[in-house]
Amino acid sequence: MVPRSPSVNEELRRRSRARLLQATVELIDEHGYEATTLAHIADRAGAARGLISYYFPGKRQLLQTAVHRLMHMELARGLEREPRPEGEETGREVMARAIDAILGLARDRPRLMRTHMAGILTAEGFIQCPEQQRLAGLLRDTVTRYGSEDPETDYRLLRALLMGAVVAVLLPGAPMPPERLRAELFHRYGLDWELGLPPGEEPPDGSRMSTLE
Repeated sequence: MVPRSPSVNEELRRRSRARLLQATVELIDEHGYEATTLAHIADRAGAARGLISYYFPGKRQLLQTAVHRLMHMELARGLEREPRPEGEETGREVMARAIDAILGLARDRPRLMRTHMAGILTAEGFIQCPEQQRLAGLLRDTVTRYGSEDPETDYRLLRALLMGAVVAVLLPGAPMPPERLRAELFHRYGLDWELGLPPGEEPPDGSRMSTLE
């Protein structure tokens, strides 16, 4: 048997990791954090239980990585969908799409996003990982295209505002309507309601996030 090349091995590892992340968001979305075990995740992903430990030190780290990947992929999809932003309105359209992508996850995947936010507020806190860094890169690019003269500071502010909005949408017993929060964020950034993907509208290309591949 001819040994696999390093590039083939790397691709196989990437796909295995992606299946684990996909299985994580699916199962926690369906059954919740406590009811989802690492064995369940491995079984859904078609992987050996030990493979999870190879990539992640524990379930909390696996969840945060999985959700950050989901957020990154959803944000990228929103920013790249046709028609691509262009002309004088590019920066404002990009900002609108970023806000809509994150609020959309809070609206469409409440159990998953509530679990994610609760985990961030635990003693383990905010876990840095490559998926989070990719998400941060897209948000920095968003504020840069919007016209920021201090992208690092403005990225942190945007991140804080989006996290606050997600918490407000998901707050048990006293949730805020996503439309109201959208209006507040759009006002903060001087955006017209028609920009981005207004509530109730489908993406022009009909795309919907389905997998993490």
